[in-house]
Amino acid sequence: METYIILKDLAIIFICAKGAGLLARKIKAPMVVGEIIAGLIIGPCLLGFVKPTDFISQMAEIGVVLIMFSAGLETNLQELKKSGFAACMIACAGVLLPLVGGSLLYMSIYGFAEFGSDEFFKAVFIGCIMTATSVGITVEVLKEMGKLKSRVGQTILSAAIIDDVIGIIVLTFVLGFKDPNSNTLLVTGKIFLFLVLSLVIGFVIYKLFKLYDEKYTHTRRIPIIAISLCFAMAYIAEKYFGIADITGAYIAGIILCNVRDAEYIDRRVSINGYMFFAPVFFVGIGLKTDFSTVDSSMIIFSIGFVIVAMLTKVIGCGLVSRCFKYSWGDCLKIGAGMMTRGEVALIITNKGLGLGIIDSSYFTAVILLIIVSSIVTPIVLKMLFSKLGDDDEKEAAVQAAK
Repeated sequence: METYIILKDLAIIFICAKGAGLLARKIKAPMVVGEIIAGLIIGPCLLGFVKPTDFISQMAEIGVVLIMFSAGLETNLQELKKSGFAACMIACAGVLLPLVGGSLLYMSIYGFAEFGSDEFFKAVFIGCIMTATSVGITVEVLKEMGKLKSRVGQTILSAAIIDDVIGIIVLTFVLGFKDPNSNTLLVTGKIFLFLVLSLVIGFVIYKLFKLYDEKYTHTRRIPIIAISLCFAMAYIAEKYFGIADITGAYIAGIILCNVRDAEYIDRRVSINGYMFFAPVFFVGIGLKTDFSTVDSSMIIFSIGFVIVAMLTKVIGCGLVSRCFKYSWGDCLKIGAGMMTRGEVALIITNKGLGLGIIDSSYFTAVILLIIVSSIVTPIVLKMLFSKLGDDDEKEAAVQAAK
């Protein structure tokens, strides 16, 4: 491909992505929704201004790696420790129920598959897409209502962080077992070895990086070294352990999330992602979405996908919350707060497309889920807090009365 064609494609992608993203934000929708829709409009689905190419796919992959690295940097390990057992169990339910629900949904529509077959792994992969929670919108709503620091707000935030970690581990196992010739013990051993080495080597890297960071605080070389670590971990994870590169990038972010300049690194990484790589990734989703393969069964599947994905989060997280003595009202709030899906669901879907597990028509269901959950969650949360009140405030009032 000629260089001027690449430059033309990038110019169209950046202008349309940012324009559509800002328009989406104006109507209180996530910017990523606007960027995906921009890809649908300028891609083969409608206008055909830009076609999917290997260059765009490779740029998008770098965008995914940087997004997951940033997510790791934003992980609050101290908050994870504080949240304790309750948030961990809520997160486990928030992964397990959607995983099972998504798998059963696929099998109920397309037929039950034999254990270990390609169709079986496809069904399980559909469940994997449902597991990850995106709490960006939920956090903004809770901030707006002044409830982010409440018990419910902190539980949602902590559970969502743990939820993503567990979801990525589940994805890693599924991708490892996808190869019919893979040895179960070998795959499990590789994943376990990678996690152990990440823990040991990560601790050493963290200590060295911390010393270096204290000596050269806020210098440009700090984010450069950090991004180098991100790419190295992503490469090592996929090349030598057969684990998704996004897992390596995410762990690299977690290794550095407690250094003094973690926020500075994240800001620098986000600038590159926001300006260049992330728009290519999200627009690329729209470019690769093919509505020509969408038939009546896919429409039924997409509707079922949205319903199952949202209800399994509410039921799973809500019921487990009740086991830890939250009121039924707070259980509903926690479940509703965990409904939103976003970038991670798209990343997992894109990974499945790249490995040939699913085809591009499934982006229809995922995009619909992101749009619906992004609109419904704020409405439901505000309604629940308005109708049911806040247990923290009630308890404070009781204590004041005493």
